[in-house]
Amino acid sequence: MLEIRRLRLLRELSIRGTIAEVSDALSYSPSSISQQLSLLEKETGVTLLRKVGRRLQLTPQAEVLVAHTDELLDSMERAEADLASTQPRIAGTVRLAVFQTAVLTLLPAVLRQLRQHYPHLRVEAVQHEPETALHDTWARDFDLVVAEQYPGHAAPHYAALDRKFLADDPIRLALPARNDEMPAEFHHVNSIEAAASLPWVMEPRGAASRHWAEQACRTAGFEPDIRYETADMQAHARLVESGNAVALLPDLAWAARTRELRIIDLPGAPHRTLFTSMRHSSSQHPGILAVRSAIHQQAEAFEPAITTAQGV
Repeated sequence: MLEIRRLRLLRELSIRGTIAEVSDALSYSPSSISQQLSLLEKETGVTLLRKVGRRLQLTPQAEVLVAHTDELLDSMERAEADLASTQPRIAGTVRLAVFQTAVLTLLPAVLRQLRQHYPHLRVEAVQHEPETALHDTWARDFDLVVAEQYPGHAAPHYAALDRKFLADDPIRLALPARNDEMPAEFHHVNSIEAAASLPWVMEPRGAASRHWAEQACRTAGFEPDIRYETADMQAHARLVESGNAVALLPDLAWAARTRELRIIDLPGAPHRTLFTSMRHSSSQHPGILAVRSAIHQQAEAFEPAITTAQGV
């Protein structure tokens, strides 16, 4: 009989690409992983791995085993969900991946609500970029993810994951407030075109938000002067509020704090779409469902701030 633990190691290798990455993900030593995979080859009686340069490549026989391993893991996850549903209280651990503005605005209230209603439920949350988080949820590193996608930049789809709409989050041009303490060159701006000569803050290259923001500026007829790069949206806000830059920011950034800047609506009223995602095989797990429900309830509480904020 095949050993499920060894089959999972083979699946992890197919996902991660190297034994070193499998070692990091599962906290096994590389030598132990190699030994277990060698034993799996002996159990099956076929060659599962071959060297291509410095990397190991799965053989067609190994790919067959990986596909069956996915089915086995799904079945085990459904069994765990069914077993958890028979328990008198919701307990256990839910691993959540979430992006920064959701961490700041939704997560504190979500955790407070869950602690009050499900004191035996443990939530472990990690701030993660949405594209990576979706992949890692598919790979079973997380149970649930809060993700985003920008206009024209659809987040990756995985057949094993569902997708539930959370909110539309309008994106607007953020400018320093009009007062004597702020540089005068910001005061005249009332459109994105008028911000062409000003310094900008954006996320680092490679982020969907960065690509979208650059395209918005180019569509408006200019190449933005990007002087500051950071993945921290709160840093974006502070650079704008302090009179050092302009930015294209989503409304969720202001949902849980005082807005000390002015915002301008953009042509076409662009927005990013927020959603939650989990594996179909865990769709009936009471703990994961409780966390997801709390997230959606908090998003509904913030919805007026997300969807109806007006430029000032």
